[in-house]
Amino acid sequence: MKFTELSLSEQVLKGVEAAGFSDCTEVQEKVLPVSLTGQDVMVQSKTGSGKTAIYVLTILEAAAKARAEGKSNPKALIIAPTRELAVQIEEDTRQLSASMPDVVVGAFYGGVGYGKQDELIEKGCDIFVATPGRILDYQKMHKIDFRQFDIFVIDEADRLFDMGFYPDIQRMFSLLRPCTERQTMLFSATLGTKVRNLAWSFMNEPAEIEVEPEEITVKLITQELYHISKAEKFGLFLYLLKEHNPGNCLIFTNTKARCIEVAKRLSLNGYPAKYLMGDMVQSQRLQTIDRMKDGSLNFLVATDVAARGLQIDDLEMVVNYDIPDDYESYVHRIGRTARAGKSGKSITLADEEYVFNLEAIESFIQMKIPVVWPDMDEVAKIEDKSAHKSFRDLVRSDEYSFASDRRPTRGGGARRPSSSSGRPRSGGRGQGGPRPAPKSGPRPAPKGGPRPERQQGKGRPNEQRRSGAPSKSYAQIQALSLDERLAYYKEQYQKESGAPAAAPVKSTPPPAKPRAKEQTPPSQKRKPAQQPAKAAEPAKSEVKAEPAKKEVKKNFFSRLFGKGKK
Repeated sequence: MKFTELSLSEQVLKGVEAAGFSDCTEVQEKVLPVSLTGQDVMVQSKTGSGKTAIYVLTILEAAAKARAEGKSNPKALIIAPTRELAVQIEEDTRQLSASMPDVVVGAFYGGVGYGKQDELIEKGCDIFVATPGRILDYQKMHKIDFRQFDIFVIDEADRLFDMGFYPDIQRMFSLLRPCTERQTMLFSATLGTKVRNLAWSFMNEPAEIEVEPEEITVKLITQELYHISKAEKFGLFLYLLKEHNPGNCLIFTNTKARCIEVAKRLSLNGYPAKYLMGDMVQSQRLQTIDRMKDGSLNFLVATDVAARGLQIDDLEMVVNYDIPDDYESYVHRIGRTARAGKSGKSITLADEEYVFNLEAIESFIQMKIPVVWPDMDEVAKIEDKSAHKSFRDLVRSDEYSFASDRRPTRGGGARRPSSSSGRPRSGGRGQGGPRPAPKSGPRPAPKGGPRPERQQGKGRPNEQRRSGAPSKSYAQIQALSLDERLAYYKEQYQKESGAPAAAPVKSTPPPAKPRAKEQTPPSQKRKPAQQPAKAAEPAKSEVKAEPAKKEVKKNFFSRLFGKGKK
């Protein structure tokens, strides 16, 4: 079906033509005839199938009809899980509404100031594209009234619920007008229990439409799986980049630290790369995404924050540097490269850390990912120019700082920051002012006489480790069997912790009982026998003390529990 066959106004069709669309996708062909009539819809569809155009065209058509009847533009609220997806929806909406300049579109999300978003509200925004946190902030400040919205759209509902926004979505529904006075459209990759509960509770008899389950998306993508050790993974990655030579590539990692590390190592090896993660400043995130879209950046390393909502035209390759912990994330990751029916390629590197996630992924996509065994001799020929760089050097050389890297002081608090000149702040321990200058002259001798000089290998644990035999490399440890590896770890532990602990044992005094016997001469032991009367008196007192203590305990418990009272 073509868009011209739908009941769209001329102004809306001009925007469709300006966006370069002519034929409807399968989900658009099934949903648009229903949503354009104003009926509520609950849609399950795969990633990249054109869901955004469905609710945007429905909103724009409602605005065109209102204008023809002399009414004001209807207000619409679109909820997205991430800031990147909100920005993408805003761009698509502006493109489709190019022929309707009186329709004001605005994006509302956190990570940026409120100034520009306040201006949009004062100007009179018609289509609000927002993340849950920021739009509820505006509602609490009484700058937005949810009863003004005529159309309510939830995009990527399953992702919103996975991120913990289910209570926020329920609150938004409670703030809206009754379901019979608005149109609600809900889109999700999977229609789970929470999604259906929302539909039954807050929607007006929605039409349920399912178009191709999510896992079918992967059939258009050429998938490859490489089993590799963690130590050799980056070398294989460089080899694959050289073999395939992609024009652009999106690399996914599971952690923020690994994200920065891979981006830095790629840049040192001649592949200029940037990273994208949730903790970055929003302006930096948007700038990085724009560079990737316009082609000035070819390699982007990202966490799962970019698994949804990041739309890059003609993305050639997606690399799962780490197998995701969530099997659904695998589908959304590789779905970045097969947009709008195009084909793509994905490569997954399975190491000993994340290989256990593979079974759930293959069960979800209902297929076995083809395994490719590389020629390790050819992989070994690839030079890694970042091999001499440690992880700490790579991370600390970046402007992004980790809270875990801040070294605590002895008292457990954070280290005091340095001044702008790079020198430490002045002041003594807990007091202001400069520290007193050290006293001149020789230092006094320590108590107990001069300290003996340390012998080689008998000092601190670090010195002992340096003086001992060199430890095995990672490759040598990897080649050992489990029993050999445990024996090696046990031997290293005894070398490092055994000698320092054995040294102070020689200087410890003997137990208390032998010391008492040695200090008491035999003559003093016979004295109590010469004076039996005096010795018997303390014995009697000791015997009498025991029942006294028992009576105290008995009286205490009797008072506590009320027992023994007449």
